[in-house]
Amino acid sequence: MKRNSLRANGLLMLAALIWGTAFVAQSVGMDYVGPFTFNAARFLIGGAVLIPVLLGRAGALENRRAGIFGGICCGAALFAGSSLQQIGIAQTTVGKAGFITALYMVLVPLLEMLFGKKPGRVVWISVAAATLGMYLLCVTEGFSIGTGDLYVLGCAVCFAVHILVIDHFSPKADGVFLSCVQFFTAGVLASACALTLETPRLSQLTAAWAPVLYAGVLSCGVAYTLQVVAQRHTDPVLASMILSLESVFSVLAGWALLGEVLSARELAGCLLVFAAIVLVQLPVPEKQG
Repeated sequence: MKRNSLRANGLLMLAALIWGTAFVAQSVGMDYVGPFTFNAARFLIGGAVLIPVLLGRAGALENRRAGIFGGICCGAALFAGSSLQQIGIAQTTVGKAGFITALYMVLVPLLEMLFGKKPGRVVWISVAAATLGMYLLCVTEGFSIGTGDLYVLGCAVCFAVHILVIDHFSPKADGVFLSCVQFFTAGVLASACALTLETPRLSQLTAAWAPVLYAGVLSCGVAYTLQVVAQRHTDPVLASMILSLESVFSVLAGWALLGEVLSARELAGCLLVFAAIVLVQLPVPEKQG
């Protein structure tokens, strides 16, 4: 493997680690501020962090109209998904939230059916495995699903839509510019909800400075930039498999930092969901003849 590929895969692993451990920051941040206030702060910070990167990229402001329109569409989807996720994290564990969120990898090919693309057999096997894993992970012996789990499942659907929207607009504009616009869009929408539905106070944000900065600077700003840089030098299938490890890192972070413990049943569910995430991204060999 080429040195550039090894370096790129390492950067992608770091991005997955940042996103996985960010679930802890999101969970801790909810001890101080409401979900919309937290998201407003982290997205505005994330957009601000990308401005210096944007200014240093030659040709980044070309095709601004496509970048602005695409960024607004991406930001709206990101706002919806992150809002549901943030609300759900307050009512479920970090590890479960990470794995349920990662279901967007399986949902993407299913949503592509709306555009005439037919999923293959591997996709349906992955969906079946993910469904069984979700049952073991979320459904209690009384056949009930926690409210927080449902919120995070809704967030996975929104993130799947978000990926498809990015796939549509990313070839038409600079990736960092598109991301910068989407962060500011999501931040403005979250700010409007925070001012309407919550009572944000500067003292609360000051108390939550650590998780807010981690989620804003590292999760939004740095990890996205790592992904953009690294995917130039590695196979996209391999890249998506590495990034899906964020679900594993979220469980490890919840265990190491918050003392969360999953039962054997829930761990089995996690393994099935992760297996489905990996399986759906493996290349299918073409038929001979």
